Amino acid sequence: MAIETIKPLMSLPENFKINEVLPEPVAGLPKPEPTLGIALSHFTGTFAGTGFNTIFRPNSAAPTTTTFTNPVTPAPPTPPSENVLELNLTQETLTFASSLGTVPNRGLEAQNDIVLNGVPYAQAINDVTNPATGRGDGKATAIHFEPGLWMRVPTTETTPKLGASLVRMGSIPHGTTINAQGLEPKAAANGPPTIPPVNITPFVINSSPPHFIPFISQTATNKNTPRIPQDLTTFIAAGTITQEILNDPNQVLRNAIAGQTITSTITFTVSTTPPPPEFGGGAGNIAFLEGDVNTTNPNADAVRMTATFWIETVEHKIVVPPFKPGEPALKIPATPAKPGLPAPVFDVLPPRELLEPTTITVTSTQIQYSQVVFLNFGGLTWPHVSVATLVPGHTQTVPHSAWG
Repeated sequence: MAIETIKPLMSLPENFKINEVLPEPVAGLPKPEPTLGIALSHFTGTFAGTGFNTIFRPNSAAPTTTTFTNPVTPAPPTPPSENVLELNLTQETLTFASSLGTVPNRGLEAQNDIVLNGVPYAQAINDVTNPATGRGDGKATAIHFEPGLWMRVPTTETTPKLGASLVRMGSIPHGTTINAQGLEPKAAANGPPTIPPVNITPFVINSSPPHFIPFISQTATNKNTPRIPQDLTTFIAAGTITQEILNDPNQVLRNAIAGQTITSTITFTVSTTPPPPEFGGGAGNIAFLEGDVNTTNPNADAVRMTATFWIETVEHKIVVPPFKPGEPALKIPATPAKPGLPAPVFDVLPPRELLEPTTITVTSTQIQYSQVVFLNFGGLTWPHVSVATLVPGHTQTVPHSAWG
């Protein structure tokens, strides 16, 4: 995808900053804007890239929601099979607006006031699955849009006694809102991330340990199954949707960074049901998704969401052609780790004349994430997994230090 052509999805009004309302002016200099922290400070501008999405969709009985080119064998019971496994090769744009400023939260009695800061975001995802090629080069069909906020909550010592945390508050068009929380990472780690596996196999609701119920649609070579696409032959040949990837969609993330030079990684996880000592958050659904007042017969109740993010510093070597002072700046794309993967574009203005091609080392920020939304219907919990690798969608300025 042509990263340098990506346009932002959103912006705030010029000079828009939240601040506390005081009864009268306070003498002295204004208070500094609260920090965004080690993680959210990287959430700036527009990022774009590619990914993979899996979702078991409910399938209604009469009339059936989805019909298939190939007959489903063995034949489903009556009514028709309750689910369809949809697989999407995706292109994504993720835009962050400028920081909000000073967002006061008032403490009660012994707990002092705190001040949050954060960045609005908007996420847009297209399906670009092309059965003819087995790649993500098909017609773009919008499948997801999510506006929301990333906020940083500072450490509190009284009510509650809790370290600094990150909060993602998002709205999903299907009728779900999320408040996902997690403790802020303390530092970046050297080198690339360690990305654990993720499992899309459904399991019996509230079973502990999970009682997994695998489905025939999870077998990549099966062409007669309630799945979109049904026939994965071209995808298996292209390496874009394989049995290894269906077993563990996070393999898409590992494939994307294989061959990259990643010098450091910031890792954090947010969840609507965060583990102790963090607490709070949750997911809210419209009545249609819950099915009834007690959610005993949901159509697709989103009960939980967990997402892990890896913010990576990637090192690139780019070749700058001969250059004379006074010529316009050069736009040079980094070489992607593999054909078809996104790569940032660099704005290069050499500080001196170059008589021959010159290789310089530059860095960029890369965002990877793995998200699981757990949907309840038909007596099972169905993991809905989305992964993506995103690079800056605007040209990156090469610093003076790159020239030695």
